[in-house]
Amino acid sequence: MAGDTYTVPEMLGHLIGFDTTSKFSNLALIDFVDDYLAGHGIASTRVPNGAGDKANLIASVGPVVEGGVVLSGHTDVVPVAGQDWDTDPFTLSPDKDPASGRLHGRGTSDMKSFIAIALALVPEFQARDLKVPIHFALSYDEEVGCLGAIGLLEKLCADLPLPMAAIVGEPSEMKVVNAHRGVAKVTTTVRGLPGHASATHRGVSAVAYGAECVAFLNRLAADLADQGLAESDFDPPFTTINVGRIDGGSAVNVIAPECRLDWECRPIPGRSIADVIDPFRAYCADTLEPAMRAIGPDCVIETTVINEVPAFEPLADSPAEALALALTGQNRAGTVPFASEAGLFQHSGIPAVICGPGSPDQAHRANEYVTTNDLDACTDFLRKLADWAESR
Repeated sequence: MAGDTYTVPEMLGHLIGFDTTSKFSNLALIDFVDDYLAGHGIASTRVPNGAGDKANLIASVGPVVEGGVVLSGHTDVVPVAGQDWDTDPFTLSPDKDPASGRLHGRGTSDMKSFIAIALALVPEFQARDLKVPIHFALSYDEEVGCLGAIGLLEKLCADLPLPMAAIVGEPSEMKVVNAHRGVAKVTTTVRGLPGHASATHRGVSAVAYGAECVAFLNRLAADLADQGLAESDFDPPFTTINVGRIDGGSAVNVIAPECRLDWECRPIPGRSIADVIDPFRAYCADTLEPAMRAIGPDCVIETTVINEVPAFEPLADSPAEALALALTGQNRAGTVPFASEAGLFQHSGIPAVICGPGSPDQAHRANEYVTTNDLDACTDFLRKLADWAESR
């Protein structure tokens, strides 16, 4: 496929055609991108996961010098199971109403459109006399905790001169974003003392104490809401807690031996997971476990932070934000409700900004779509980026 060129919809159609749901491999998509870039004489570096069935990809156009810009996108998508799609989610499909300009498919909004536009413009980038590089950074497993970005950033920071900025192309309707809340995924396991349900005084119900854990988290969530920011672009303007899954017990006539809670918290910038984890662990250790161990000495409540993605915080004089505002003509940056890899770029020493086609409202939904207007706006944005890189 030497020197192949694609329009933006053609490239997007190829990317949508790869089912890169997080539970599957993304290597077919990475192979396609690797071959496409190689056809234009651009070498790629892969950063595989431990199992070797997924990989990040890093590539650059232009001189390998400091001050470049990273175009960042995740290749994985969320599942379509249980969703009522009108079209094949892994085929790019125009809307029934051509006037709407909508193109449907899983990942159109979140977030293969940004990747497709960046890749389709590779021949144009190469034709420019770029003074600083444009880097491509494609990751895996963003949707399940930004797992791939950690290794990607380690490799990128080790191998490349320090970039000036990273543009993370998450769906923002091409609005510039400089902040989002962090997210931590947590598992709490309550181990009780099983027994016959007719003698509850001789056992310790893990389900009952699991319910006490949930009640405490709900009270803590209400307290955090009361402590929210008075003036903020965040919606909501406070740290949130959500218990998403409970699993416990074996039968209605058995005192439950174990209960597991899967929950998350999303701290606003300036706050941390410790604001939630520390008081929760203290409550379990000081209040719940003594009552449990009075009956069952081996009873315990264990809480493990499975994964944490840092908040993305506004930076004074951020070169990434200044560049994105200049390229879009916008006056100020806003926030988004979701977490992303932008906070990881920031923590790696690369100023970041979010700006990408598609709407957050379309992410993870049936009949997900992006509009051709958004594709055109992003294409214009990245062409202006190339103008900037050529004029440095």
